[in-house]
Amino acid sequence: MQVWPGTPYPLGATYDGTGTNFAIFSEPAEKVELCLFDQWGNEDRIELTEKDAYVWHCYLPQVEPGQLYGYRVHGPYDPDRGLRCNPNKLLLDPYAKAVSGQIEWGQAMFSYPMGGDGTGYNEDDSADSMMLGVVINPYFDWRGDQHPNHPYYQSVIYEAHVKGLTQMHPDIPSELRGTYAGVAHPSVIKHLKKLGVTALELMPVHQFVQDQRLEEEGLRNYWGYNTIGFLAPHNEYSASGQSGQQVQEFKEMVRALHHADIEVILDVVYNHTAEGNHMGPTISLRGIDNTHYYRLVEDDLKHYMDYTGTGNTLNVRMPHSLQLLMDSLRYWVTEMHVDGFRFDLAAALAREFYDVDRLSTFFEIIQQDPVVSQVKLIAEPWDIGPGGYQVGNFPPLWSEWNGKYRDVIRDFWRGEHSTVGEFASRISGSADLYANSGRRPFASVNFVTAHDGFTLADLVSYNEKHNEANGEDNRDGESHNRSWNHGAEGETDDPQVLALRARQQRNFIATLALSQGVPMLSHGDELGRTQNGNNNAYCQDSELAWIDWENADQPLIEFTARVFEIREHHPTFRRSRFFDGQVVRSDVDQPLPDLVWLNTDGEEMIVTDWHTSFAHAVGVYLNGNGIQGMDKRGRPIRDEDFLVFYNASLEDVDFVFPGEDFAPGWEVQLDTAGEFTEEDVFTAGEKITLCGKSMLILKEASTQEETAMTVEASLASRSAAGQAAGDEPSSRTGTRRVEDLGVPGEAGEKVRPGYEEI
Repeated sequence: MQVWPGTPYPLGATYDGTGTNFAIFSEPAEKVELCLFDQWGNEDRIELTEKDAYVWHCYLPQVEPGQLYGYRVHGPYDPDRGLRCNPNKLLLDPYAKAVSGQIEWGQAMFSYPMGGDGTGYNEDDSADSMMLGVVINPYFDWRGDQHPNHPYYQSVIYEAHVKGLTQMHPDIPSELRGTYAGVAHPSVIKHLKKLGVTALELMPVHQFVQDQRLEEEGLRNYWGYNTIGFLAPHNEYSASGQSGQQVQEFKEMVRALHHADIEVILDVVYNHTAEGNHMGPTISLRGIDNTHYYRLVEDDLKHYMDYTGTGNTLNVRMPHSLQLLMDSLRYWVTEMHVDGFRFDLAAALAREFYDVDRLSTFFEIIQQDPVVSQVKLIAEPWDIGPGGYQVGNFPPLWSEWNGKYRDVIRDFWRGEHSTVGEFASRISGSADLYANSGRRPFASVNFVTAHDGFTLADLVSYNEKHNEANGEDNRDGESHNRSWNHGAEGETDDPQVLALRARQQRNFIATLALSQGVPMLSHGDELGRTQNGNNNAYCQDSELAWIDWENADQPLIEFTARVFEIREHHPTFRRSRFFDGQVVRSDVDQPLPDLVWLNTDGEEMIVTDWHTSFAHAVGVYLNGNGIQGMDKRGRPIRDEDFLVFYNASLEDVDFVFPGEDFAPGWEVQLDTAGEFTEEDVFTAGEKITLCGKSMLILKEASTQEETAMTVEASLASRSAAGQAAGDEPSSRTGTRRVEDLGVPGEAGEKVRPGYEEI
């Protein structure tokens, strides 16, 4: 085979239409071998003799897409100095854009003799047990694809799992279920559009590894937070093959979603890899350049810093490690056309030295990057290290999963005391967390449930977690869930309990949809998905975790679609700026502030109201007279005023409507208890009784009579107008074209240029 020098950039395997350039970084390497495999597993080794700034490279003019490959790195193996080169271990290219196969666990995957303390040296060859990189064809017909680019404040995010979303969908062909092609199926897109979803946030689709312990117990790494390839779409989600077809299929999925005006956001795991701690396998980065890619304990280089709970932490202080992260982000935006990222355990990436640092290199390089800085960036703003909970502390470019929102919304609706004040702060945009740093309400990604924890149906059905199926004696998963079973643990046929649970699900969804910020709905919550009380289904690749479309709660789907429709049509609920309490334009004699909190008597809340520990009900007036948004032509939108009553008490509560200075009357838009309908209209000062554990959304009553739209109505209107002016009805009226522009009428007045009266 011909071997040409090649170039040190770009890293990875790059096919240019004629041949393929290979480049890999390794500072401790003394020799690097590129290993090419045929379909039967036969291996050819090519020594890379060219090296520039520790980047080893070559160009092979005969290598085309579909070629399987890996690397062997020769160099020192001295764990006490953090060096773990072992040429007996075939290594996955960290820049591989596609991966074939999965790991077969055994002694060969480890650089030390198993059964010991992680020391020693093992010479078993791992090639037969390894996944392999694939040279891909980068060319794809995007057919004019464009990023939808929905503004944050208009966004509705739907968090989903590729397999969980599609595996049991009856309208998707069986061969496409659990795949990227399944996500792109019209039935899935139709459902997302019905809900008003603007962005699909996919749980990890970077190539990940099936954990050895889980496989031994008959389980799987379902969630995928065990990444090994930052540029490769996970091969098991491909319906078309693993020899590069997964890349094409992923692009086709993105193109289909974009065509439906839905953005694609990826949940990315850059904080750690699947290689684990010092007892973990040698798969990729560990054998390439362990000290560069991983955070090691400074006075004990044999061990790894673990801020993630997975055994290791990526070392974003080092230039090539940071380059890998940034090259991956840019690749997914420019080549795969994704629209944003949600960063798993993002606080770990901000630990440049020890503490979480919002001025770290990680934030600086993203801020100045012309590609990555322009897409949606969402942080999971915590890790398990000291000071790791960083909600509200990320830089202005970022939005965050607002864990404080989740906690207080759960507490308020289950009836915890002293929650009204913080509940008000969270549903109005969490200004206390974000306003002082120049950020907007959309810095808060609001959620009640996510993949990690109870589903919404389980949140209202279980007091305790039930994770026995995970094989850890129910020790795993969060024990403090802020959940309430409403009188029975798990399944029940008690009609009162079931009715209360159904109402509470609607309360959570409506609160989420109508809060300021960016709402995120967890897949299946809109149709009552349950995991039978399992709040840590990371290893449950089964019907327990997949969406059961056949038994969907269709009325709940309709409710969810309706409440998000209200959000979409009324910018009052998706403001781009925080409330400031200032008076805004109004059509009434007494201009009102942009926001007024009301007690049950219809009066403005005072200090003592907020500090009443047993208060469980509150109302809020939202003034729609201010400029809340722009139409498609950039003109300001004047929205209606809204009134929302929240009753988290188990008991019915009387609410008094505020006075006429707010509005003369109010029309019901939605009632989570279903006792009031859109036909109900109430007047200022009127008293109503709100059902326990319910929420009522009202809009200012229209003062204009509706105009009929029939032909008869038009004729009658025209006849009445003519008679009022003293004109005789004419059987022949109209205009005709004349050549002389601006012909005067009979009375001498000008008519439209080019027309005359007849």
